[in-house]
Amino acid sequence: MAYFTASCDDAATNQRFAESLGLDYPILSDPGREVARAYGVVSGETKYASRWTFYIGKDGKILFIDKSVKAGSHGEEVVARLKDLGVARKP
Repeated sequence: MAYFTASCDDAATNQRFAESLGLDYPILSDPGREVARAYGVVSGETKYASRWTFYIGKDGKILFIDKSVKAGSHGEEVVARLKDLGVARKP
């Protein structure tokens, strides 16, 4: 399993942010918002993307989209969703 986050900020901004939080996963940069538009998380001239989590299977198909992400509880919600989707936990 792989996980990452994506942001419409530039790579340098994302790197500083990741370092400030000590993240153990990458933040992908999409300053042109092309990918964000393709996934439907920005529209028009919106500067910021919606905070959605996409669960994507090994075959590249979207299994589930969580459109109500709450930062304070999202970690637990991700674990529960992965279990519901049948993703095995690492030993």
